[in-house]
Amino acid sequence: MFGKKNKVKELKSEKVESEKIVTKETSLVDPSYNIKKLFKKGVNLMADEKLDDAIEIFEQALRIEPDNVEILMKVGYARFHLEDHLDALKIYDKVLEIDITNPEAWNLKGLVHYEQRKYAKALDAVNKAIDSDKTYGMAWYNKACFLSLLNQVPESLQALKHAIEIDVKNARKSIRDKDFANVRIEEGFKRIQEVVVLESVKQGYHTLGAIVWTTFLDKIDAEVALRKLLEKGLIVQNEKRDGLSKIPVYDLADNIADKIGKEKIGFFGLTKKKLPKPVKNLKAMSQAIHVAREAIEEVDIEKAIKVFDEFIEPTKSGEQMIENFFEEHREIRLWKIRIKDRGEEYIIENKEKMLEILDNIEVTITKKLRDEIA
Repeated sequence: MFGKKNKVKELKSEKVESEKIVTKETSLVDPSYNIKKLFKKGVNLMADEKLDDAIEIFEQALRIEPDNVEILMKVGYARFHLEDHLDALKIYDKVLEIDITNPEAWNLKGLVHYEQRKYAKALDAVNKAIDSDKTYGMAWYNKACFLSLLNQVPESLQALKHAIEIDVKNARKSIRDKDFANVRIEEGFKRIQEVVVLESVKQGYHTLGAIVWTTFLDKIDAEVALRKLLEKGLIVQNEKRDGLSKIPVYDLADNIADKIGKEKIGFFGLTKKKLPKPVKNLKAMSQAIHVAREAIEEVDIEKAIKVFDEFIEPTKSGEQMIENFFEEHREIRLWKIRIKDRGEEYIIENKEKMLEILDNIEVTITKKLRDEIA
């Protein structure tokens, strides 16, 4: 359920032996070179599902740098997938001795307890992950699972709602997740099914069969969700001819389509976005980028937090950001939280990355403005 059997999603291993020619002398005097070389080799072995071999390589690197958190996390992850739960827990505990606020280590420790069916301990660990990073969507999702397994239904639904707000893909994931058996009959879960169906229609799947296929919902649940969405005026129903008969087709209601845009299915199943026109608040967003850039360069905390609201709040440019710059919207939300927690230190450490993201948004906005004028 948590991607355990999918092994590791890493960067594609590019085994180019001529990438660097390093002399024996260089490798002896530069421990960081050896660590990087061993780390890359270990990751490639994990990608090939040779977990025991990967652990052996990582442990060679740890003999050079015993407190390397990145390598320790890989060892713990490999131990976890080998179902060596006790050693995995020892590794994550060592990481937490080095960095008690590491959200990934807390989350993975929770998954080990989950595999051991110690759901209360799993919940405690994942709560600590969320305390360290309140925007950690997977931790919120896992919390919802653990609460459901502990039969704490209202709390489970609330945690799942948070997970979906952070990443709407968590709604679809929850549909077939057996851990939600205790909450599936609740009205709150039915509303989550509506979110999944609405997202499917938005992506360009207009018939009941296509919606069932893309959402993994049962046909009856999909029909109930469609009926509720029709009653709420969020979608409309029409008909299209299929041979001698007619079948119902569903689309976003015009007012909803104007607000959130549509995605149409193109060749090979790829989606093409059709943005609502005119694109609203582009000038306001452009002005906000200039203010945000100034705030970051000046390391002005109050100014930065205030201007970020322009990109985040639905009453301002939040909707346009979600539609046109979904990943960037999530990044800016994270910046606001981190700056509140860490202040000037966070801006100084992440200044270049923040300015680069703002520049990329501005380039796209400028192009859209030109298209609108044309």
